[in-house]
Amino acid sequence: MSLSRQAAVHKQFHDLLSQCNGLALDEGEFFQSLCDILVNSGLFQFAWFGYEDEVAQRILKPVAHSGDRGFLQDLEAGLRCADCEDSANIGINDGETCWIKDFRHHPTLGPTQSAALKRGCTSVISTHVVYDSRRRGAFTLYYNDPDRFGQYVPKLFTQFLKLNRFELRPFASREAHEAELRSLIDLVPQHICLHFRDFSVLAHNRAALDYLGDRTLAQIKSDHCGVHPDDLERVSMEVAEGVLGKIPFEIECRLRRHDGEYRWFLCQQTPLRDQSGQIIRWCSVRTHIHDWKVAEERLQNENIALREEIDRALMFDEIVGTSRPLKAVLSRITKVAPADSTVLITGETGTGKELIARSIHKRSQRFGRPFVSVNCAALPPTLVSSELFGHEKGAFTGAVQRRLGRFEMADGGTIFLDEVGELSPDTQAALLRVLQEREFERVGGGQPIQVDVRVIAATNRDLNAAVAHGSFRQDLLYRLNVFPIEVPPLRERKEDISMLVEYFVQRYAKQAGKNIRSIDQKTLDLLQSYAWPGNIRELQNVIERSIILSSTDVFSVDELWLSKRTPPQVSRSERLPTLSFGQRTEREIIEAALTETRGRVSGPSGAAAKLQIPSSTLETRIKALKINKPQFKYG
Repeated sequence: MSLSRQAAVHKQFHDLLSQCNGLALDEGEFFQSLCDILVNSGLFQFAWFGYEDEVAQRILKPVAHSGDRGFLQDLEAGLRCADCEDSANIGINDGETCWIKDFRHHPTLGPTQSAALKRGCTSVISTHVVYDSRRRGAFTLYYNDPDRFGQYVPKLFTQFLKLNRFELRPFASREAHEAELRSLIDLVPQHICLHFRDFSVLAHNRAALDYLGDRTLAQIKSDHCGVHPDDLERVSMEVAEGVLGKIPFEIECRLRRHDGEYRWFLCQQTPLRDQSGQIIRWCSVRTHIHDWKVAEERLQNENIALREEIDRALMFDEIVGTSRPLKAVLSRITKVAPADSTVLITGETGTGKELIARSIHKRSQRFGRPFVSVNCAALPPTLVSSELFGHEKGAFTGAVQRRLGRFEMADGGTIFLDEVGELSPDTQAALLRVLQEREFERVGGGQPIQVDVRVIAATNRDLNAAVAHGSFRQDLLYRLNVFPIEVPPLRERKEDISMLVEYFVQRYAKQAGKNIRSIDQKTLDLLQSYAWPGNIRELQNVIERSIILSSTDVFSVDELWLSKRTPPQVSRSERLPTLSFGQRTEREIIEAALTETRGRVSGPSGAAAKLQIPSSTLETRIKALKINKPQFKYG
């Protein structure tokens, strides 16, 4: 800025201060008017004054201010920090004017200076205020042009405040005193509510009224001060206990805002006593803690999800194997993980579909957020919606409180829907809405809830066949099957068996505290030749049992365990066994099983279980024989 321009700015500032010299106001009004005049001039972006606390020997809060209210919140937060190096407190402690011409070149910045810099302010002037040789406080000005003023302005401002030494004038009347007290209370950003001795409402300050909206005091009282219905009983009990106890107490509750939204507040109740010690009023100071409570609730949900994840034993900790089919799956995981697309994982029971889902989550941008796993087939049909989407208090018998569903627990992360083919039609419709709209409603609730969740689903059923049967929605299948991954059965990746065996042996031997030095070659050959209808889960169980019973340092498996567990595995190209069914043909065997199960193939009560073969094998034979499954659905 040129010298002539700077001189003009200095004169403008001098003229403004000259105007303020003529203000016939009490101390509080004087500083508020001074703040307003200096900010309205355009020379400064924020101005504030604060008294020094005699105990803390520092300024704890502003009592007069003008400018950006967002910066006011940052200022108040900074002043609450015990180690805050605010320019106002520096000026008080040093007894000199603190002038930081340019924050950008200052070696250390306090939180208030950093907040001011974010809002475009680059400079600050803090001048201490002394009355009758006693420090009273400091006046601070923020502005956005380091070259706007020279050293003349800080000196002029300091001299101006020295000339305005005056004591508080006595109030003309009790009404004037109450009006002044009310104006000071209205400056407080917290909600302040005064109550009679019985805790009925007497008055609210401006911040509380702005929050509650344009309502009369009678309306506020009749609405129980906007306390959430779920909190009302608890709050009433705690208030009654606190009033009877006649000592300060605290309550956390949700209060309704003027737009109908409920927010969490910490309400600190303090009794006000007369000279004899009798309670004449109660003062309630309400501090907004909604963000903290939401973060706390989210952390609790994440802890629940984490405990479930830890409690549920994974099939194995890492994906083990080097076979070509497995490498193809890993390649697809690598490609889809960062894309945030919906994934449908298919494969026989026990192939490790949940492990694939977790691997996708760990390689995605959502890693670090919750991974919530839901076994849809294990949920009672009447509780599926409540489990997935949560419920409100009183939504059904036994719903004694609001409960968050798995989708809310997974917000920001990933939800894994295992056995998704078992969902009922109603739940399928609700799931479709989540995928399309990213929102749902709790059971018994009418408020849409927005979620940001990645959905990974898995099934061992043929969903295309389920669509043909009418038991699965086609539009939902399209939404789920954005990126399909088929997990190969263990019999198609036999070259991985030796590696898996070694991995499981080491894992379960360590858990059992046993020292296994080698694996019997005959056992290894046996395990590699077996068809593993239960896939990796069956292999895992066999090895764990063998380790428990092992009494030597050489691992071995009893051959009878495999032959007794399941009949020999049938390949996709082989026909079904007929020895146990007399002379009936393969078609007759399958159709009889489908008739008995009403067309259901997979699951504990499906045709595949009755025939003691994998459901994928049965589906293959049904297609090969061109059997029409829908005709068996209704008997």
